[in-house]
This record gives sequence, structure tokens and C-alpha cells, in this order.
Amino acid sequence: MMQKNVLLVVVGPTAIGKTALSIKLANHFNSSIISADSRQFFKEMTIGTAVPEKEELEAATHYFIQNRSVTEDYNVGDFEREAIEKLEELFLENSVQVMVGGSGLYVNAVTDGLDAFPKVDPNIRKELTKTLEEKGLAFLQKKLKELDIKSYQEIAIDNPQRVIRALEICIGTNKPYSSFKTKKKKSRDFSVVKIGLTADREIIYDRINRRVGLMIENGLLEEAKALYPQRKLNALQTVGYRELFEFFDGTFTRDFAISEIKKNTRRFAKRQLTWFRKDSSILWFDFQTPVQEIINRINSEINAF
Repeated sequence: MMQKNVLLVVVGPTAIGKTALSIKLANHFNSSIISADSRQFFKEMTIGTAVPEKEELEAATHYFIQNRSVTEDYNVGDFEREAIEKLEELFLENSVQVMVGGSGLYVNAVTDGLDAFPKVDPNIRKELTKTLEEKGLAFLQKKLKELDIKSYQEIAIDNPQRVIRALEICIGTNKPYSSFKTKKKKSRDFSVVKIGLTADREIIYDRINRRVGLMIENGLLEEAKALYPQRKLNALQTVGYRELFEFFDGTFTRDFAISEIKKNTRRFAKRQLTWFRKDSSILWFDFQTPVQEIINRINSEINAF
């Protein structure tokens, strides 16, 4: 009997320990790792996106980490196509592969496929991008709340690109963006086992605060300063950089910018958990669960296919 291909997916909030677990799983199953972290694609953003350390990258073969530039347009559709192509290659070597990431949309693009949205006038996006620059993200968030409350509650509203994407569909079709989300799954030639890591909220928040402190120590201000001239680029409209750009502008003090990074990262983690908890197929484990216990559960899931 031909062995079934299985994709192990490690998800959970930021700073929970997904990278460490994914490396242990990759080593155990002799597999590579597909990164589904939409912020770690960009080679200019190392410290602020918590790219795995050099030793971690050497401990297992990683794909889709720092393989793009912030100047490139790269979206979830591109990632879906490229990740599926890469998995087809990797499954020829080993029937079990690992994917890790906190970007729920990017994870789902690989496991389930993307919803098909109608094409809209590209000028709508241009106008929305101009509005973002002139009036700020809060203005666009308010507009989305008026046009599509469901999307406002569900998407990553701190991500300007997600807000603009939802708005361009709402405006271009006169229908809510959420109405096009069919939840029809694409057929994949692999099975999926999803592992979620979690902890009490206080523990997650403490880990986030400590991680941000380490990022500052490791040179996040210098990294953000080098990117400051390109601050309008889509890839840089993200937590950890946006707040420091405000500091460089003179809008925030240094300490306030750092406290905003911590606060916005905590909010991001909360949204990640909200997204993943809607997925009943995820097997949840406390972040301190011994890895062998997780492997045993994975094996029993694989044997059940």
C-alpha cells in the first residue's frame, strides 16, 4: 500500500515556541520545514519578525524564510502556489513534512486553498492606498466596520493590506468581502495534522514582553532605522516597525514606541488565538508538553489515515 503523504502543521500565538517544536518534529520525521509566517519572507526584516536563529536554521532545512525583498509584491496567492509546488517536491523525498507559522490565512491557503474573489477595478486599490497615506489606517478600519462588520471582526485589522483587500472587494462589488468566503476546500494530495501550542494568557503576554525587550537589545531600532526611508512599503506596515517609524518621526518617545510594540504584539497574539480556535481540527497542547507526547499523538493520527 502506498504511504499517504502527511503535512504536520504547527500553529499558535507569537512567542509560544513554534519554531523550537517544528525543528524537533522535522528532526524526528526527517523532514524539511515550510515557514508560513507572512512577515519572515522578507530578508530586510530579521530582528523584528523573530526569524529563527542561525543554529535553528541549520538544525533543519527551512523554506520561505527571508526569500523575498520588502520591495517585492508578494501575496498569499503567490505563497499558496509556491508552497504547494515545494511540498510536491519534498513529498517525493519523505511522506511526512512540517509547516509552521502564526499567519492563519497563509496556513489555510496551503491546507485548504484560497477562496475565489472577483476581479475589481485596480484603481480602487490605488485610491485606498492614497487614503491610507493621507488619512491613516484608523480611517480605513472605520470604513470597513461600516461596510462589512463581519470582516472587521475577523481579519487582521492592524494589517493595512488586509484592510485594503477587504475594502476593495466591498467597494468594487457592492457586497461584503465576507460574503465571498465560501469555505470550500480545495482537494489536496496530502493529509493534514494540525498541532496548536498555547499557554495561559499571562504566560503568553510575559513571553511577548520579554521577546520585545530582547529585540530591542539585539538591535531592532537600528534595523528599523535602516528601513525608515522605505516606510511606505506594504511589508513594513507591521508591528515592531510601524511604532518605531513613529518614534523616528518624533510622534512617539522611544519608551512609548517600545510599550506600543508590546501592546500591539499582545493584541496580535490574541487575534491569532481567536483565528486558530475556530479550527476544530487543531490538536492543542500546552507549550511545555514533552515533545515525545506530541509525537505519540501525531503517530496515532497518521496511523488513523
